[in-house]
Amino acid sequence: METRKVQRLGPSTLAMTLPAEWAKAQDVEKGDEVSLRMGSKGTLTVMPESLQQEESEAVIHAGELDAEAVERAILAQYVLGRRVIHVEVETGGTLGSATINAVYNAETQLMGLGVIEETPERIAIRCSVDPEDFTLDNLLTRLESTGSTMRNEGIKALAHGNPDLAQRALNRERQANKIFVLLLRLIFTSYQNPNLARAVGLDGGFPLIGYRSIAKNLELTADNAEDIAEIVLETEGHSLEVDQATMRRIRDFTDDVDEITEKGVQAAVQRDYDIAIEVRELFQQIEDREREILDDLEEMPNEDLLQVREVLVSLGQTAQYAVRNAEIATNLALNEDSEFVSIA
Repeated sequence: METRKVQRLGPSTLAMTLPAEWAKAQDVEKGDEVSLRMGSKGTLTVMPESLQQEESEAVIHAGELDAEAVERAILAQYVLGRRVIHVEVETGGTLGSATINAVYNAETQLMGLGVIEETPERIAIRCSVDPEDFTLDNLLTRLESTGSTMRNEGIKALAHGNPDLAQRALNRERQANKIFVLLLRLIFTSYQNPNLARAVGLDGGFPLIGYRSIAKNLELTADNAEDIAEIVLETEGHSLEVDQATMRRIRDFTDDVDEITEKGVQAAVQRDYDIAIEVRELFQQIEDREREILDDLEEMPNEDLLQVREVLVSLGQTAQYAVRNAEIATNLALNEDSEFVSIA
């Protein structure tokens, strides 16, 4: 870490020089303006004017990539916060149909992305998402709610043998993925530009790492719900070969998982240590539920048993992700003065 000596320029003015290497890299010269942001824990962030400009662009050289790689590259640039993404080939070439399809497929998967220009050799897409339109807390809550809806639709579909309800849950997966990737975009851009942290509802950058992990846990939770919906569609009769009492136990298990999943996110966004502890206590009450239901099953063909087990495993994994979120919430809550801890 480099240190600098603070100097007095007048009766009430203190000054510190900027590192020459940093100034050169950021194109900061005499007379330029920089922004200062006072953060928590006594931090002071200096930001050059270039960091305030959100119209960052990227060019993807599609001639060197196959269609799948182009789609991944667009996703990466979106997550990294690029405002405009160009997909082009070298002069004299034309974009292939597979590449063009990849661009439009990426457009449908990402929130706020749209084609603004297209020529035979080049397509430009622009992200219209304004960070101030969202908060990370709200998006985390929306992602949790979407996953919960998918999970309940899948379980209800199993209980009633309703493939249409299962398909509805699968259709929600695209929305869950859009929210997840948008979360990543806002987390990355807030890390790169501390000014944006306040715009998305944070006082500083400290929670960003924890929020990244919570977002991933919620995305995996939605994947678990997707697995249950797929079991409905793949199973003969679109339901499990279990009696009504067992199905009620599975639905009760689902209700309990819903509760701790919701509370796990609530604990994080509210920085509430008590709720985080409650999630742990609730998990202890249900962590053996999967094994208990399996042990009480009557004998059945291995294929039917495997389907029941897959549903219970998905629910159990979802509960474990909720506990992980509660652990992150604990770290966030105990980083602030409270009745439990005083920070010097």
